[in-house]
Order: sequence, then structure tokens, then C-alpha cells
Amino acid sequence: MIKNWFRNIGPGPLVAAAFIGPGTVTVCTLAGVNFGFALLWAMGLSILATIVLQEMSARLGIITQKGLSEVIRTEINNPILRGLTILLILSAIVIGNAAYEAGNISGGVLGLETIVGNPSMAIGNFNLNVLSLVIGGIAFLVLYIGNYKVLERVLVSLVILMSVAFLLTAIITKPDVSAIFKGLFVPKVTEDNLLTIIGLIGTTVVPYNLFLHASLVKEKWHHETDLKYARKDTIVAVVLGGIVSMCIIISAAAIDAQNITSAADLAKGLEPLFGRFAKYFLAIGLFAAGITSAITAPLAAAYVTTGCLGWSTNMKSKQFKTVWISILGLGVLFSSIGFKSIEIIKFAQITNGLLLPIIAAFLLWVMNKSSILGAYKNTVVQNIIGYIILGLAVFLGAKSILKVFEII
Repeated sequence: MIKNWFRNIGPGPLVAAAFIGPGTVTVCTLAGVNFGFALLWAMGLSILATIVLQEMSARLGIITQKGLSEVIRTEINNPILRGLTILLILSAIVIGNAAYEAGNISGGVLGLETIVGNPSMAIGNFNLNVLSLVIGGIAFLVLYIGNYKVLERVLVSLVILMSVAFLLTAIITKPDVSAIFKGLFVPKVTEDNLLTIIGLIGTTVVPYNLFLHASLVKEKWHHETDLKYARKDTIVAVVLGGIVSMCIIISAAAIDAQNITSAADLAKGLEPLFGRFAKYFLAIGLFAAGITSAITAPLAAAYVTTGCLGWSTNMKSKQFKTVWISILGLGVLFSSIGFKSIEIIKFAQITNGLLLPIIAAFLLWVMNKSSILGAYKNTVVQNIIGYIILGLAVFLGAKSILKVFEII
């Protein structure tokens, strides 16, 4: 039974790996430090929304045997609308993932630094961070092999490592279980916590994961009968991802809010209260979160670019490799020299804020087309839930754009 389940484990853990990056770890840390267990319900809500959207994306990938960007290219008939949509997708996913990649690598580095210190190498006027090169090298190797099974095994192992690390950290802090249940089932929205709620949902319901999932399921599964495995895989992996995020919130709630701005600060803050192991578990979790996202971000960008431009989506193709090598290379370079381009990151936040509701709307439209999905199109219940999530996506998208323009 368990052996069978492991054989049918698929792209779900890769999707979980993609949304639990250093950004998510930081937002969850700040949510726990500032509001205790009070925002666990927001994480629960975002997990439900993620499961619904990712299931649609996986169903589309299996039935059509195409990625989401390929379906967009073929289904939007108006050339101007198609061109604008593809331009927005490339801007948000490719430029966005290039901007965030340095953060993914730097997050993994923060975790490693807590354990091994900070080795650096002087080249001219620059101090190169050696650990950035190590993480970049591992990501390069996994992607360059170009084999889905290898990729899946590496990422599933890292997700298990990350899950165990964060779960053990949360257990060590001996949280109040009744307070956890209250935070999980009693929603509390105030003026103070609204931005953090938006942050928690926005860091979990990620546009590029919809593209990544549809592309990866067709690498793993090829028949309609595989839908049941894909559903189970999606639900188990996303719920596991949600539990990991909740564990970070629970761990962070254990200490005072003074001087905590990142998970690395949290790791150091936990040590005097709960011992050396708490620090190391959290550091290992942060390293795993960084390196998994450092692998999935260039991978998603490659699938999106090749799908949008009508190139081969084979992992071994020259165009596919060119895209992910460019994204990874920029991430390693910016991370190792400590370069942060605020303007590029702001641009990425605006385009992703626009993209989430547009992609959610397109997904709902496609999922109702009998010509594409036949008997596997959305049911009435799936549509009702989908439109509620679309409303949430519009709200989130607008808020994230306003936040960038500092109108809030």
C-alpha cells in the first residue's frame, strides 16, 4: 500500500517545494512573531484555494497533454489579446523568477551559514559568497541531467527533509494545542494583520505553480485513468506544504518579536530558549526551502517560455536549457555578490499581481470547455469554488499592486 503510494507520488511535492521558498518562510516567521497562532486560519484558507486551482491545472495537463502556456497559445484566438497575455506571462514568470531566484539562493545560503559559517572569496572589488555557488551548482546539476525522475526524487527528498526539520522545530517549542486549534478555526481580521494575511495567501497561491504543475503532470502521467493519482498527489502534497508553513508560524510564535526579521534571526533566537537542535533544525529547513525553490523557479520559467513561444518543452532541448541556465545564472551572480535590484522585484510584484486573477480567470474558462476536456470539465461545485477563489485573486492582485505603489 505505502510502496504503491510512493510509486504514484508525482509533481505534487514539486509544487509544494516551489511555494515554500525563503519568501514564504519569512512571511510565516513574521506572522508567528507578530500575531502568534492567530493567522493559522489564513494559511488554511490559502491551502484550500491552492488545492482547487492546482487540481484544475493538473487535470488540464493530463487530459490535453499540454502545458498551461501551450493551451493559452492555442485557445486565445484574438491575436492582440493572445500577444498581450503571452507578454504579461513572460514578464511575470520569466522576469519575476529571475528577480526572485537570487532570493531563493540567498535563503538557502542563510540556512547553511547558520550551520557552517560564512565562507567568502575576494575577486577584485567583490566578495563572492561561496555558498551561493554551492547551491547554484547543485541546482545546475539536477536541472542539467534533464531527467524528470531524477528531478522528482531529488525534490521529494528535499521536501521530506524540509518537512521533518520544520515539524521537529515546532514540536521542540511545545506549543499550546488548544491555541493552535483556535487560530486555525477562528478567523480574526484586523487593520493590523490584514497585510500579513494578504502576504500569507499571496505567497502560497502562486501563478507560476499553475504553469509548473500542468507541465510536470504530462511528464509523469499520460492517461485519463491517472487523474485519481494526480488528485491524491496534489491534495497530499499541498496539505503537507500547508502543515510545514504552519509549523514555521508555530515556531516563530514561541519567541518575542524583538529584532526578528527573518528565519535566520528566528533560528538564532530559538537556540537560547530551546537548545542547539532547534537552531539546526530550522537552519536545515531554511536551506531545503531555498534550494528547492532555486531548482523549481528556473524550471517553471523554462516551461512557460518554451510553451508560450511554441518551442520544444523537452527538458533536454537547447531552448529549454538556455532559459533555465539564464535564470539560474542571474540568481547565482546576484546572490553571490549581494546585489538586490528593488526595481526589478517591484516590476515582478506588479506583473504577478496582474497575472494571478488573469490566469485564474483563463483557467476557469478553459476548464469549462467540452471541446478541450470533454467529460472532465468542471462541475457546478468546482465552478462555484473557483469563482470565489477568482474573487480572492482579484482582491489579492489589486492589493499587491497598490502595496508596491505604496498607496495602502
